[in-house]
Amino acid sequence: MMEEIDFILDSSEESMKGSLSHLEKEFLNIRAGKASPAMLGGVKVDYYGAQTPLSQVANVNTPDARTLTVTPWEKAMLQPIEKAIMIANLGFNPMNNGENIIINIPALTEERRRDLVKQAKAEAEDAKIGVRNARKDANTEIKKLEKDGTSEDVCKKAEDDVQELTNAYIKKIDDLLAHKEAEIMKV
Repeated sequence: MMEEIDFILDSSEESMKGSLSHLEKEFLNIRAGKASPAMLGGVKVDYYGAQTPLSQVANVNTPDARTLTVTPWEKAMLQPIEKAIMIANLGFNPMNNGENIIINIPALTEERRRDLVKQAKAEAEDAKIGVRNARKDANTEIKKLEKDGTSEDVCKKAEDDVQELTNAYIKKIDDLLAHKEAEIMKV
């Protein structure tokens, strides 16, 4: 019986870790005023008829905190990359100098910062929902074990362990959110 409970705890923790890592990836897409190659992560370029991620047809760099440069591996890709960045509707105005595409990142307005904080809070709430769902699934499995004859004390201890895990991951999510919020609101 203990192996089953350990398995339930491990799988719920794995699921909670998944929610946390997904949140970290989503936070990378929320820009905080500084230029980052991750800002163009979702851009798909028409590469000879196939929609290809920008990172597979060009090099994206950040020479300074307000500029992104995109250097295509083939000169013929300049126009399609520029078009793809426009289509992605990221609010950027790419400039083509014949060699690179240069994107100046505009400073965030106060209103835009608040919107980004709202977006970050929504992503954090989604991650918390994922953690709570993992808790619910684990508790359901523990209840099944209890019905199948596992002692009540063992099941109660397992439920307490699941709750401790849940609290730990919710705290990690809150810490990540607080850090991201400070990063966004810093001018």
